[in-house]
Amino acid sequence: YQFYMVPGILVALVTMIGTLLSAQNIAREKELGTIEQINVTPITRSEFIVAKLLPLWVLGLVELSFGLAIGVLVFHLPIRGSVPLLYGVAAVYLLVALGIGLLISTRVQTQQQAMFVTFFVLNVYLLMSGLFTPIDSMAPWVRTASMINPVRHFVTISRAILMKGAGPHEIATPFMLLVVFAIAILGLAMQQYKKTAS
Repeated sequence: YQFYMVPGILVALVTMIGTLLSAQNIAREKELGTIEQINVTPITRSEFIVAKLLPLWVLGLVELSFGLAIGVLVFHLPIRGSVPLLYGVAAVYLLVALGIGLLISTRVQTQQQAMFVTFFVLNVYLLMSGLFTPIDSMAPWVRTASMINPVRHFVTISRAILMKGAGPHEIATPFMLLVVFAIAILGLAMQQYKKTAS
């Protein structure tokens, strides 16, 4: 049971760090009133978003490293697959998590609102990810709806790499879905952030 749960919990940790912190990031700027000062600087929208998200992206990978170390040392989690492959997928998945958080932060005005919306989104994502309940035991419509849940795909990949030793070919389909999600969500979030020229 612990071998089944730990890879999924690693995904949950990365998701919470990436989504919650990025959701509060721009919301904090709005609360402090500094977002207007940033908007009149020569910095471009892309540069601003990269500067905001890059530290959180690195922090997410560090969090994954700590979680993976604890899983191996405390829970004796077997690592049958490629660790670099896991990190490569995690790097793409973090773009999805950060993009969702950024999208939330563009739609709220305060950090408290960002926290409430993020916790609601995370609860739905985690419950429909197969982390606690196997996907096969869910209702047919839930299984279909869960296909648009990026957490489900990373949980599947994490378990496949760590427990089954899956390689790039075995995880190609869920990984490509994560790439599509990353492009779509980050693109939408960047469009939602309105940069006012000076």
